[in-house]
Amino acid sequence: MSLLLRSLIRPTCAVCARGPPSKLLLLPSAAASLRLSGKRFVVLGTSLTEGQTVRQRKIIGAWLLGCAGMVYGAVALGGVTRLTESGLSIVNWDLLKGMKPPLSEAEWEQEFHKYKQFPEFQFKGGQEEITLEKFKFIWSMEYLHRMWGRAIGLAFLIPCGYFWAKGRFSAPMKKRMAFAGVLLVSQGLIGWWMVKSGLDPSQNSRSDVPSVSQYRLAAHLSSAFVLYTVFLWTGLSHILTPYDHTNVPKIGRLRGLAHSTKTWIFLTAVMGAFVAGLDAGLVYNSWPKYADKWIPDGLTTKEPKWRNLFENQVTVQFIHRNLAYLTLASVTATWLIGRRMALGPRAKVALHGLMVMGYTQALLGIVTLVNYVPVWLGALHQSGSMALITFAFWLTSELRRVPK
Repeated sequence: MSLLLRSLIRPTCAVCARGPPSKLLLLPSAAASLRLSGKRFVVLGTSLTEGQTVRQRKIIGAWLLGCAGMVYGAVALGGVTRLTESGLSIVNWDLLKGMKPPLSEAEWEQEFHKYKQFPEFQFKGGQEEITLEKFKFIWSMEYLHRMWGRAIGLAFLIPCGYFWAKGRFSAPMKKRMAFAGVLLVSQGLIGWWMVKSGLDPSQNSRSDVPSVSQYRLAAHLSSAFVLYTVFLWTGLSHILTPYDHTNVPKIGRLRGLAHSTKTWIFLTAVMGAFVAGLDAGLVYNSWPKYADKWIPDGLTTKEPKWRNLFENQVTVQFIHRNLAYLTLASVTATWLIGRRMALGPRAKVALHGLMVMGYTQALLGIVTLVNYVPVWLGALHQSGSMALITFAFWLTSELRRVPK
């Protein structure tokens, strides 16, 4: 992360090092170009608003990157909540009343009594003793996750309203911020919709173990990824001065590979949500083979056959593993082609970071699997997917076309 921050503030040329005057007005357009000392200074990203200074634009960019960082934290915290089986400990949802935690022993007993009425306690009670102290821990984990989500809402909506009222957003930027706001609200609703599937077994395809629906878990994680990348991409667009790669040979091929890599990373992460929802990481805990076979048994045991893709533990793990191989192949191809090109300094850092993180994430996945998914490794693996997609989006941001 420190490497990323250093690269964000490093100038790409002598003109950028001097920087434009802080009070310089930028004309409204999708990409504004200015003449400074006889050289072309290009600002990419969302449309600029008349009257907006470069400093104001960078403040907006820093705010959006901060929001992205908070979403990153929410995904990491959500992974720990799931791995510690804390997600079903709070059995109701209220936007305002739910912000007050139990403050007395009587209130804790009341919350514990509510929890006892639902299938998860009844299932766990047959396996281990669920004491009030254990309940306090899992309840606090879920509470922290929910409150972190509310904090993201405040961190986004209050500054967004201020910048909007001050006229700092262009028309395209307003649309993007409205989209982010809808995603943020939807994320909270999807989260509760997901929890409800664990509280009511009739809403879940699994009947053996009380757990949330893997479909809803995948929807919750996918929307978080989309929200994160909206904040990340827009924030980078506001802060970074682009390097013009127009005359770099075969740059179009590298752009195509980089965008393909983003797609593979996203698909692998989504299938990882199905792995988590089905506890599919607890079957075939060996690598590279599945026990002693290259193709595991039990890939098509469910009817109709399409259900195996999303409801069969073996099939879901098999798909996730192979998507990871394809992702790693795409990352490697991107690096092999890009490393010999005359890329800008930041693009090179992003390219090498993508390669290192790609193999680190693959290694984390293998170690997590063969060790039967301990909490700390599972959390690292989930966070690693966010780090990997960060490098992929940073790279594609650096490779964007500079308009003439």
